[in-house]
Amino acid sequence: MTYSYDPRNIFARILRGEIPTKTVLDNEYALAFRDIAPKAPLHILVIPKGPYVNADHFATGASDAEIAGFAKAVAEVTRQSRVNPDGGKGYRLIANAGEHGLQEVPHYHVHVLAGRHLGPLLVD
Repeated sequence: MTYSYDPRNIFARILRGEIPTKTVLDNEYALAFRDIAPKAPLHILVIPKGPYVNADHFATGASDAEIAGFAKAVAEVTRQSRVNPDGGKGYRLIANAGEHGLQEVPHYHVHVLAGRHLGPLLVD
């Protein structure tokens, strides 16, 4: 499949420094920052620095170093936030893709949600 990345999306603009964020982590492969409309007491977005539309695009187009670096960034965010199961009560990761997945920004990202019981994943 061919993916068309829009470099005007808000996360691309954030990566270019055009829009400020409350940064939690910034490394070679990922940027993590607080969501401006949090859905839980802790709501952090983690985005890869490469131009990937969704998880499929990232998994097939990113280098092994990018994939590992992104996964390690997510783990570091949960460790620093003290929500990982070893130091806290846990968290939820969400990655939306496409229209039915309700993806709002066409740049791959995961939501790290924690700080309260999050309820069922889907409601009928």
